[in-house]
This record gives sequence, structure tokens and C-alpha cells, in this order.
Amino acid sequence: MEYRSLGRTDLAVSAICLGTMTWGQQNTEAEGHQQLDYAFDHGINFLDTAELYSIPPRAETQGATERIIGSWMKARGNREKVIIASKVVGRTPMDWFRGGRPSKLVRADIEHAIDGSLKRLGTDYIDLYQLHWPDRAVTQWGSNPTRYRVPEPAADEVPIEETLGVLADLVTAGKIRHVGLSNESAWGTMRFVTESEKGLGPRVVSIQNAYNLLNRTFEVNLAEIALREQVGLLAYSPLAQGYLSGKYQNGARPTGARTTLFKRGDRYETPGAAEAIDDYLAVARDFGLDPAQLALAFVTSRPFVTSNIIGATTMEQLAADIASEAVAITPEIEDRLDAVLQRRGNPCP
Repeated sequence: MEYRSLGRTDLAVSAICLGTMTWGQQNTEAEGHQQLDYAFDHGINFLDTAELYSIPPRAETQGATERIIGSWMKARGNREKVIIASKVVGRTPMDWFRGGRPSKLVRADIEHAIDGSLKRLGTDYIDLYQLHWPDRAVTQWGSNPTRYRVPEPAADEVPIEETLGVLADLVTAGKIRHVGLSNESAWGTMRFVTESEKGLGPRVVSIQNAYNLLNRTFEVNLAEIALREQVGLLAYSPLAQGYLSGKYQNGARPTGARTTLFKRGDRYETPGAAEAIDDYLAVARDFGLDPAQLALAFVTSRPFVTSNIIGATTMEQLAADIASEAVAITPEIEDRLDAVLQRRGNPCP
């Protein structure tokens, strides 16, 4: 397993990160523990979770994933060997996070969130604490990248410097070691960097955004920031929620698959998506590769990616996903993948 520096910190994280959002709904606690054992036996030292998880978000399962990770660390006695990334929700009307009221990225809500996560995880610190999405309205979550829609700011929008100040206090208190972003824009990322350079809070070390063969929009502006500012990408949805494996092509809905169970695949069922997937499946076929492993290897190989967040519901999927690290993206494969991008664009931003 390759290890990479997390931003400008002294932490070395595995190039593949174990995503955990299915634990607590699609996966039981025992299955989560089995995945964790296998992943760590194969060199993964980096876990990604959130107060939101498991997915889909529900009041009755909120926090279940952190509890499963916590029970595993307690049973194994290995907290010091694990690098944990968790997240606080951004502005949301979902009221179960804060005891019956909406949440924002203000002091009271962030402090409530971190204390809850620490308790569920059974630890007194989190290595990387991320803002799950911005407090302000942004053109994300499947918006067409070729058309900028000017979001209407909330009257009580929380300034970035205010949120950063709260995070600074949590670092000082020892509750978090480092700070990251998620579902953030280029403008927002640079504002966080600029404010920290003014001395207003900790420097962000990572950004967790969607990135896969169907959505390479990160490359347009954010990749340069990631490389020049050392705010590396923690790439989520590298398989486009499984669509790049080909298992949903031609309307197929395998038993037990996430889209089959929850019907949350709209982001990867946009016009042109099926045709792009067909083209990527053809590239894998022509080079004798498993399509899922090709898609994962592509993400892991990008110079601006710090870690590729994989997720699996079965041990067979997990083993194959981890084995993708051994797949090389040759210049010939790269040319074919770029040709599909040129022809099909980014149908699933």
C-alpha cells in the first residue's frame, strides 16, 4: 500500500481510504468489523465517516457508522494506529442532528457535533475534521457545470472566518488535529486558505469532493489548488455509486444494490451517462481489465489525489477494490480514457 502526506501535516495516509457510510443500514456492525479487519490487514490506515452516516440519512440511523467504528477500535485496542476523518453537517433543515432544530456552521452546532462524534467513536480526538458541505448555497450536488447559477445567500449566512475560528478553538482544545473541506468550490477553498494565512484559524489540509470518470470537473480549477496549496483531494464516489462497474446498465437493478434499495441514483442517470459508461466499459474490456478496478485505479493515480475513498457492501467487492491499487494506468489507457472524456464530457457532475 502506498502512503501519501495529508496536506502539510506529518500524517501519512494510505492511498486508498475505507469509506464507511453503508454501515448501519446496508451493513451490520459485524460486517463493518470484518471490512475493517481486512482493510487494515491490507495496509489501509485511513477511515472516512461522518455524523450524518449511515446513508441514506435518517434520524433513527444517524451516527450508527461512528458507533460501529468506535466498537471496533475498542475491541482491537488500536486507536493510535487509525487515522480517522469525520465530518460535521453544513447548513441543513434536517433537525435530528441538533435535537429538533436546523443546523448551521456556528459555534454551538459545531461543538455539539464534535462532542457527539467523539462519544460515538470512543476517542478524545479526531485526526481530520471536515465540513461536510458549506454553510452557504453553492452550485454543487449534481448542478450542470457548464452553467453557473447564482445562489441566493441566506440572510444569516455564516462567514467562513467565523467557522474557521471555531475550528481553531477545537484544535487548541485537542479535540481535532487537522481541518478539511468537502463538497466545496474553488472560491471557498481559497477563502479558507487565505483566512488561515491571515492567522484566523488552522490551514485546511484536504478537500473531499466527488471525482470519477463520469465527473472530472475537479480538474478544471480545484486540481491546481490541490497541488499548489497542498489541499489534496479525498475523492469520494470513485465508482459513481457503482455505475462504473456496469451493474446498472440497460436498467439492471441487482438485488441488494444501493440504487435498487434506495433509488438514489439520479446523479448518475443524467442524459448521456449511460453512453459514457458504455464507452468506459469498452476501454476496460479492450485492455482485459475489470471495469471497477480500472475506474478506481484511474482516480488513485491522479497527482492531486491524496486518497481514494472506496466503499463496499460485500467482502468480494472490498477485496477487488483494494486490489485496484496494483492496476497501472498506462499511457495507452490514459489516451483512451481521455478520448471518452473528449467525446462524452462530464455527464454526472
